[in-house]
Amino acid sequence: MALSAPPSPPNALSIAGSDSSGGAGIQADLKTFTAFGVYGASVITAVTAQNTCKITAIHPIPADVIRAQIEAVLSDLQIHAIKIGMTGSAEAIEAIADALERAPNIADIPIILDPVMAATAGTSLFEADALDLLWRKLVPRTALITPNLPEAAQLLNTSPANNLDEMRNQAHQLLALGARAVLLKGGHRPNSDRATDLLLDKKGERLFQARFVPTPHTHGSGCSLASAIAAAMAQGKPLAEAVAAGKAFVTKAITTAKQLNVGQCRGPLHHFHTQ
Repeated sequence: MALSAPPSPPNALSIAGSDSSGGAGIQADLKTFTAFGVYGASVITAVTAQNTCKITAIHPIPADVIRAQIEAVLSDLQIHAIKIGMTGSAEAIEAIADALERAPNIADIPIILDPVMAATAGTSLFEADALDLLWRKLVPRTALITPNLPEAAQLLNTSPANNLDEMRNQAHQLLALGARAVLLKGGHRPNSDRATDLLLDKKGERLFQARFVPTPHTHGSGCSLASAIAAAMAQGKPLAEAVAAGKAFVTKAITTAKQLNVGQCRGPLHHFHTQ
């Protein structure tokens, strides 16, 4: 799906919220793009006041400003992949979908949607009335959605999967509802010493496994995985290879996160562990 012959470096766009502590959202996405050698552009959907312990304030960006940001980037930059994170509201989803629909060559650009619904600390980042619009307006045009187990459960109005068979069942349900491909992230699965992610599309399934790293320093891991996959696809990698590259990057970034000294609670990943 990536545009043919991407330049070096290729360009990727993140549409997401801003994290003032720098560990998640737009900030994590741009760090990840840079780590992959990809130039990153950004569209901010919300400004959050947060640190490694909690979110204290959320300021949604007006829909017309979200739309204007997307139009400004896509009318000028040749974008080779798009990552969508925190959308937050029905108005934001409408603005994003409308701007993407009218963008040139949008069918050739792989879009990775990370359906961010709540922060790890529990703060809701998604309005209840936006779920139907997410399915109707954004999911069908994406190359991949990357929910974790709680997010998949919320998307399906059910309980989180507890084992691999339940993960398979929920991934198939998400595919049946209109997703073209699903990466169901199993890092939250209880009583498992493996972080197992399940990729499912019409070609079948593939498992991506890594040793579970017992660490509190996972702030921004979902954002970073989705943006790593987007960066790899911007470089021209097919979906499964991009997921493998993203999984390897995030696993190492979590493993080395203890080298950082950021915050007092759930610290961020070490995005530049390879440098």
